[in-house]
Amino acid sequence: MVQRQQLDKKKERITSINFSMLIIGINARNILGSKMEGFGNYSYELVKRITVNHPEQSFVLFFDRPVDSKFVFPSNVQTVVLYPPTRHPLLWILWFEWSLKRAMKKYQIDLLWSPDGFCSLGSKVPQIATIHDLNFEHYPKDLPWLVSIYFRSFFSKFARKAQHILTVSNFSKKDIVDTYGISSEKISVVYNGISDEFRVLSAEEIRVTRNEFSKNKVYFLFVGSLHPRKNVKRLVEAFSAFSLTNSEIDLVIVGNAMWKQEEFNLTTETKQRIHFLGHLSTSELSRVTGAAFALSYVPYFEGFGIPLVEAMRCGVPIISANTSCLPEIAGDAAIYCDPFSVNDITNKMCQLAEDTALYSSLSEKAKERSSQFSWDLAANQVWEALTKK
Repeated sequence: MVQRQQLDKKKERITSINFSMLIIGINARNILGSKMEGFGNYSYELVKRITVNHPEQSFVLFFDRPVDSKFVFPSNVQTVVLYPPTRHPLLWILWFEWSLKRAMKKYQIDLLWSPDGFCSLGSKVPQIATIHDLNFEHYPKDLPWLVSIYFRSFFSKFARKAQHILTVSNFSKKDIVDTYGISSEKISVVYNGISDEFRVLSAEEIRVTRNEFSKNKVYFLFVGSLHPRKNVKRLVEAFSAFSLTNSEIDLVIVGNAMWKQEEFNLTTETKQRIHFLGHLSTSELSRVTGAAFALSYVPYFEGFGIPLVEAMRCGVPIISANTSCLPEIAGDAAIYCDPFSVNDITNKMCQLAEDTALYSSLSEKAKERSSQFSWDLAANQVWEALTKK
């Protein structure tokens, strides 16, 4: 009875107190010093804006390893390192259900935002989770079996545990509603933004970048981890066929292997035409994107597709898969293909290489559409969701 009264008082305090007095915790474990991928970039771009925009508010960022010195946060932010580092599903459970749970109590956290969708199921602290997509529900074999089991076992629980859910596209919102039976009113869509480093390059900048990264060749570009759902293997097969009739345009692939190394059966000649660059810094990636002939982005499942909006900002035309959220994000700035058809991907490459009027039209539409995506706007919308009573 006493415990129940304490919980009621806690709820009453959360709904009636001046919001500036609350302490907001943020799961910052994906903000890493090197090779920061999608979740990390998403977290950092939003966290740095939200904390600066609201100096009256107190924030506690929870990391799972020492914080890199290059990340400088304002004085209203406290960083806390919790162990163990979350490199395995069993360690995820330990970190969220023991380390984070205890830390939220210690630091008197009133609200937790988790940008990667994970929740502390045992904690009574109200939580808001960003669930980016449910690829693991639809393509479970794309992940290592233990990771797949964990995601399919826990994310439905996280979705129900969360006080509110953020997601990054209307496609993902509908997928969460349909797959987990979550009310649509519990989910807000906030599109991702674009780093200010992405822009249209001058002819000289393009020349210098191509000389540095693609042996001075014009190129199609792919950006993303070499994860099965990114469909890189079919993209490479499509380019191999394209290269038989076009000797002018190469293929550049940016990204590290994730979960397992993709295997590409390439001829010696084709190997010379495909440039694997691995992970690039944002500064390097912005140049490589801006110097591309076109973005060839054909994953068969995606929650948002940040490379699309990065290419748009650079005025780079897009070949996109016609599945999941991609048409929602790319709109009229892309031509679309069936990601499961190597022939269709090849045909779209040929079409864009040969049709100069189409190419110019897509480039202009890309620049125009890119204005719809902004990290500043996204930060404001996330803050509205966090402070909504």
